[in-house]
Amino acid sequence: MSVKFDISFAKSAKIDGGLAIQLKLAGDGPAAGAAEADPEGVVTRAAEIAKFSGKPMSTLDLIAPHGSPADRLVVLGLGKAEALTAYDWLKAGGVAASSVKSMTRVVIFADVPGLAVGGAQLAGFALGMLLRAYSFDTYKTKKGEDDENKAPKTVKVTIVTAEHAAAKKAFAESDAIAGGVLLARELVNLPPNVLGPVEFADRAKELEKLGVEVEILTEKEMKKLGMGALLGVAQGSVRPPRLAVMQWKGGKPKDAPVAFIGKGVVFDTGGISIKPGAGMEDMKGDMGGAAAVIGLMHTLAARKAKVNAVGILGLVENMPDGNAQRPGDIVTTMSGQTIEIINTDAEGRLVLADALYYCNDRFKPRFMINLATLTGAILVALGNLQAGLFSNDDTLAGQLSGVGDVTGERLWRMPLGKEYDKLIDSKFADMKNTGGRHAGSITAAQLLKRFVGETPWAHLDIAGTAMNSPSSEINQSWGSGYGVRLLDELVRAHYEVG
Repeated sequence: MSVKFDISFAKSAKIDGGLAIQLKLAGDGPAAGAAEADPEGVVTRAAEIAKFSGKPMSTLDLIAPHGSPADRLVVLGLGKAEALTAYDWLKAGGVAASSVKSMTRVVIFADVPGLAVGGAQLAGFALGMLLRAYSFDTYKTKKGEDDENKAPKTVKVTIVTAEHAAAKKAFAESDAIAGGVLLARELVNLPPNVLGPVEFADRAKELEKLGVEVEILTEKEMKKLGMGALLGVAQGSVRPPRLAVMQWKGGKPKDAPVAFIGKGVVFDTGGISIKPGAGMEDMKGDMGGAAAVIGLMHTLAARKAKVNAVGILGLVENMPDGNAQRPGDIVTTMSGQTIEIINTDAEGRLVLADALYYCNDRFKPRFMINLATLTGAILVALGNLQAGLFSNDDTLAGQLSGVGDVTGERLWRMPLGKEYDKLIDSKFADMKNTGGRHAGSITAAQLLKRFVGETPWAHLDIAGTAMNSPSSEINQSWGSGYGVRLLDELVRAHYEVG
């Protein structure tokens, strides 16, 4: 069953049953103020017996501890103070959330002797709790024999800290980030019969409530613009394509925007080059890039980011009916360049080619970053622990790698080069949409590079990280929401006005 945390920060809190959580550094004593939860020193004795040392993300769980007003007392290890990172605080919050179980009241003692804990760390801890709490069970009519209703359980959480005012202020932004990540996860998890291009575009329109300006381009409007590549992918489906254009204007009016473009293939059969049946159900997640972009735009608007940002979603369904494009077809992109279709399952790059060119031509952005579950080849190269990073700009690539280390959404830079262009040269058109099995993720990026001009650009291949990624302290969902925190941190660290 899903859980909703009602999180507040306070200088002190009375414990009357429920769960108490203490934070502990490796080798040090319990949290400041925790004597109220453990007046008889039961934790110290239990830790000695259990040989609990406070290793990172370890827990010591005591049921009905003697002399304590709490029903349960959990000690959460943080490891060594000098090794703690922002991502560790996020993970610690996730571990705390996993410890809640059936409790509806939780008091967390967050001040740790010998450790300077500020508002940002505590807001990150709370964010970790919110992210871990998410569960997609919308379509389960039986959610456990003990569940009496389908409504999410609300858990009141009080985080006790001397920095309660700073933490409360910082948490306002963390809450906005959580909203964006959970939106992205929800969209990736939704079944494809529920979330088509039109329905996805409707979700983009809902951001208008946060002050985002949203335009939805229909098939007719895209035809006038000459988006033959994107429309070619969509022509096999009875569900019409959409291009969602979102603008958040939080910066100075004359400042060029930063731009994010997402591949939104709501379901990918492979088209005429149909995929094998086994595992095809996972292709509902082939819009993970678009999900990340809409989640990011939600976050930027919700926290009133001081930046001008554009988010563009290319929304299509790739189906194999009698009107679908064929291998051998040649499509003309909005840029005027032509692409020979070799494999209709290499469709995401066709969608992005027109979306990237449109974005660059209309908005003249400071940079463009596209996100796409683009290639299986990136999974072969990197598995599902890092996303592939391709870029024509060393500064932008360095910034992305740096913020990835901060948020835990890590990136590995992959090569680009003229030599790889030869693999997508076509006998009949300007290029072909696949260069074969060798260097598959690279040749896909090389194609995209032809549609960005001289604008600083990065392509994030998130096929291994947006869906079916490993469970972690902050995510137990099939859809991960990968990219929202990464790109929000990029904007925050490098592109917001003062």
